[in-house]
Amino acid sequence: MKKEKKMNLIILHKEDFIDTNKVQLTGRRLKHVLSVHRAKVNDRLKVGLLNGKMGEGLITKLDKKILEMDITLKEDPPKPSNIKLILAMPRPKVLKRIIQDVTTMGVKEIYLIKTWRVDKSYLLSKYLEDENLLKYMILGLEQGKDTILPKIHIKKLFKPFVEDELSSIIKGTKAIVGHPTGEKECPRNISKPTTLAIGPEGGFIPYEIDMLKNIGFEVVSLGDRILRVETAVPYLLGRLS
Repeated sequence: MKKEKKMNLIILHKEDFIDTNKVQLTGRRLKHVLSVHRAKVNDRLKVGLLNGKMGEGLITKLDKKILEMDITLKEDPPKPSNIKLILAMPRPKVLKRIIQDVTTMGVKEIYLIKTWRVDKSYLLSKYLEDENLLKYMILGLEQGKDTILPKIHIKKLFKPFVEDELSSIIKGTKAIVGHPTGEKECPRNISKPTTLAIGPEGGFIPYEIDMLKNIGFEVVSLGDRILRVETAVPYLLGRLS
């Protein structure tokens, strides 16, 4: 039996296929296999087709220019998180890490919103370009051994989003907003679908909290410590899952 390399998932794209069950890789993924996993011909690697099945690839050719594999894709990706995330747009460099982390944790619906405390310049950042968001999500999928991309929605106006869209988004879910002065302790291990809203550094302003409460959000505390957004997001996702 051939030895299987223990590694994060290699995400495959349709354009990687040079035959029905054969792929050819170059660039970042090739360098990763060579330098990190130190794979060789006849090793088997975990692979997955973007937005498709998972399986393994048998390396048939490997040098500094090309990696070729015969692949078998029969496994379903892992079960997604039951949490939708509504997140006030963080500082652009922080956004990159958060998108990777929440993708790794299986979140499939992400809403990035403009709130009063969010700097307008954040919405002009190159980090929000489709190409960059895709890159961060793929890194998250590789880490979490998943293939299904999240859907990211960017909402530049808070009030119209809450008034016109948010009620339908939270329908059938438990709606929670994490806030430094929350009225009760954040619950744990919720089994039902959940919508989680997290504000910017400093939290939502009172007017925004009132709007969220008026459509059914429950305001919960993050505890005695004030957390940065990049800490609060994985903390709450882990607590609720």
